[in-house]
Amino acid sequence: MAGVYDPSHLRTFLSVAQTLSFTQAAGRLGLRQSTVSQHVRRLEDATGRQLFTRDTHSVELTEDGEAMLGFARRILEVHEQATAFFTGTRLRGRLRFGASEDFVLTRLPEILEGFRHDHPEVDLELTVELSGTLHEQLAAGKLDLVLAKRRPEGPQGELVRRDRLVWIGAKRLRLDPDRPVPLIVYPPPGITRALALDALQRQGREWRVACTSGSLNGLVAAARAGLGVMAHSSGLVPPGLVRMPDRAGLPELGRVDFVLVHGRRRTPAQGAADALAAAILGGGDRLRRP
Repeated sequence: MAGVYDPSHLRTFLSVAQTLSFTQAAGRLGLRQSTVSQHVRRLEDATGRQLFTRDTHSVELTEDGEAMLGFARRILEVHEQATAFFTGTRLRGRLRFGASEDFVLTRLPEILEGFRHDHPEVDLELTVELSGTLHEQLAAGKLDLVLAKRRPEGPQGELVRRDRLVWIGAKRLRLDPDRPVPLIVYPPPGITRALALDALQRQGREWRVACTSGSLNGLVAAARAGLGVMAHSSGLVPPGLVRMPDRAGLPELGRVDFVLVHGRRRTPAQGAADALAAAILGGGDRLRRP
């Protein structure tokens, strides 16, 4: 398959898909815009499908383009593994990786286990924290790679998945429209917390904090007990909780992006960070609740 789909064309495709801009993709890759267009055209010729719809104002993925996202990531991951194996390069050193609390209940541990198996000489240090805290630690040079929600004001990061934010709670929970909304939230600087409070404020809806916890398991326990509602990714709803019905009258929360962000400083862990990023992008479909 890697012979049919040129890895350089796949990397260009992913960059265009992440930026939705041929110009930005060209700048990111250090290529001419005409070369980016040529790579995409050749990949479309190889697949026999149109991967993007584009006009003078916008670029959007087609359904086939969405499907190619997952294939491209997996092909590139296998390509990099094969290259490393046959060139004899072995990654070493300490890799400080931060993952947001959102992924505690997903199959991320399987991806990390596979990475450890493929790169036994890398010392992987895992930090599980709030997305906002992880971005702060990355900026301070305390982490090498972060998998977290994208900051609303931050364009940085390689898109892993995009999801809707929804309100969830216990199935039996009923909200009184005449009383403040009981909220179950992460503490500041939680990104989901900020989005939920902003949405309620725009709606003019009163609220109160019923539970605060820096642990997803703590929030889930409070929600299962019927203490209130929490904003959460629709694809990661924990067992025992359900999306709140429209009749609850809660405001729309919009979408949230989960991204991989590399540290700005070049470190000896750069090679290991690139390899782990490729593994996560290749296994992005596993970053849901099992």
